[in-house]
Amino acid sequence: MAVTTYNARDARFQIEDYNAPGTWVDIAVGAINTWTKSEEEETTDITTFGSAGQSESYKMQIGKSVQLEGFRLRDPVTFALDPGQTIVEGMNERLGPDSLTGFRYAHVTDTSWVVFTKARITLGDQGGGNNDEVSWSATFTRSGPSTTAVKS
Repeated sequence: MAVTTYNARDARFQIEDYNAPGTWVDIAVGAINTWTKSEEEETTDITTFGSAGQSESYKMQIGKSVQLEGFRLRDPVTFALDPGQTIVEGMNERLGPDSLTGFRYAHVTDTSWVVFTKARITLGDQGGGNNDEVSWSATFTRSGPSTTAVKS
């Protein structure tokens, strides 16, 4: 069978509840409309006179992050925020070692999660215009290596 494209909308995202370690909570199911996985690297220059004018370098550090964008969800009766967004917004206010929690993501057809065992969170802008729903975004930046976990 030939490989084919697949839907970005079928990705799922979860955050580890810092008040209940080991408990994973979905983030804004049905409200995320864009997600982006980014990678960065840091290199060191090893160019010498012997390089004959050609740049040489080693990759020394790798960074990864996932950005989610969509809408802020709120229960119309209780006014409670989406449970996952509530945890994300709470984590955004934490500092030092307490600023790290677990984050994971996977496509619905994947058999395992990609897990950032430790991730820090940066909230993006929220708001909207006269006829808009309130926007919401967050970036999850990995601290340390990624791992995987079997989906249950």
